[in-house]
Amino acid sequence: MQLVMDMKLQKKYRLYPDSRVELTSFAEKYYDIHLDIASFGLYKPFIKKVIKSMNIQPEDKIIDFGCGTGRNACLMAKYLNSNGVIIGLDISEMMHRQFEKKCKKFPYINFFKKRIDQPFILNEKFDRVFISFVIHGFPHEVRSIVIQNACNHLIPGGTFHILDFAEFDMDKMPVLHRYIFKRIECKYAFDFIKRDWKAILQEYGFGTFTEQFFFRKYVRLLTALKNG
Repeated sequence: MQLVMDMKLQKKYRLYPDSRVELTSFAEKYYDIHLDIASFGLYKPFIKKVIKSMNIQPEDKIIDFGCGTGRNACLMAKYLNSNGVIIGLDISEMMHRQFEKKCKKFPYINFFKKRIDQPFILNEKFDRVFISFVIHGFPHEVRSIVIQNACNHLIPGGTFHILDFAEFDMDKMPVLHRYIFKRIECKYAFDFIKRDWKAILQEYGFGTFTEQFFFRKYVRLLTALKNG
């Protein structure tokens, strides 16, 4: 009963009550476990495949927006040498602790407690910005801030990697998939899948797009180059 009350209280004080990007403390604590169970063990090999396809170079400087537990940062770090850098950004103290524990063997990975949905400035530029299943959970006007933050922190020719839902017509999904999507996703996700993300990114100075699709083309890694 107390757990239910705590979850309701946390929802009440979320910045975006209609989003599921902001997790309860319980969900944060067991995030990777929940993800593996919910995906029937498919997430781990999937994210390994995604990161391998990003063609990370040994001395790349990478910033991970909404880095979570550090699982993705650790996978990216395997492609770097000692001159590479990964900065993980998140606002959760629980995620911070898990990130530090997971990534402690990589001296070139650091965590900054920082919101990506508000303008911020770091005193360096990066070769890549990576964001995984986060941006769909914001209202659209907030997504614009996230994109601008990414643009501001990339070098000319740097790449913005967005791993998230693809654009698709939910009415054409198989009934079971549509039911699951409606059950687990927030209302912002329904808006996200309807938008032309290449056109949106072009407005912020991105171009030369590549995309890879997964899970029957419902998930996409969209990569955009920042124009010089």
